[in-house]
Amino acid sequence: MAIFERISDLVRANINDLIDKAENPEKMVKQIIIDMEEQLRKATQGLGTAMGSFNQVKKQLETAQEQSQVWQNKAKACLEQGNEELAKKALENKVKQDQMVTQYQEMTISMEAQVNEIKAQIDVLKQKLEEARSKQAMLVARSQMANAKSQMAKTLGNMDSKSAFAKMDKMEQKIEQKEAEAEAFSEVSGIQESENDPFAQMDKENSVNDELEKLKQQMNNN
Repeated sequence: MAIFERISDLVRANINDLIDKAENPEKMVKQIIIDMEEQLRKATQGLGTAMGSFNQVKKQLETAQEQSQVWQNKAKACLEQGNEELAKKALENKVKQDQMVTQYQEMTISMEAQVNEIKAQIDVLKQKLEEARSKQAMLVARSQMANAKSQMAKTLGNMDSKSAFAKMDKMEQKIEQKEAEAEAFSEVSGIQESENDPFAQMDKENSVNDELEKLKQQMNNN
C-alpha cells in the first residue's frame, strides 16, 4: 500500500540531513513533525477500515458455520424420516456453506496478518514521532546556535582588524602628543608668569641678597 511505503520512507528519513539541506531548518523540523502526524492519522484511519473489514469477514464466517450446522441438522432430520433425497439436497447446501467457511477462514487469517502488520507499522511511526518531538527543541537550538556562529564569523571576516588597530594606535599617539603639548605649555606659562610677577621677582632678589650676605660673613671670618 502506498500510504505505508510513505510511512516507511518517513521512518527511515534522516532528520539531520534534511535540516542541512533546508533553507529554514526550524520550519523544516516543524514540517517533518506535521507530515509524520498526518501520516499517523491516515494510518490510524486505515487501521480502522482494515479492522472493520476483518470483523465483517469474521461475522460472515460465523454465519457460514451456523448455516452449515443448520443444513447438517436438516439432513439428519430427513434421514430420520426416511427421506434420503431431501437429505441429499440439505447436504448439498451444507457443502456450499462449508466451502464458504473455508474461504472465510482463509480470508480471516490473511486479514488478521495484515491488521497486525498495520498495527506494527503504526507503533513504529508513533515511536519515531515521539523521537522527533523530543529532538525538535534540541535541533532548533542547534540551528540557532549555528546561525549565530555563522553570523559572527561573517562579521569578523568583514572587519579589517589590522586597519582598525592601526587607527587605534594612531589615535593614541595623537592624544599623547596633545598631552605633552599641554604639559609643556603649562610649564612655559608658569615661567612667564613668575617673571612678570613683581612679588615673585622681589622674593627672588631677597633670596639672592641673603646668599650674598652669607657669603660675605664666611669670607670675613676667614
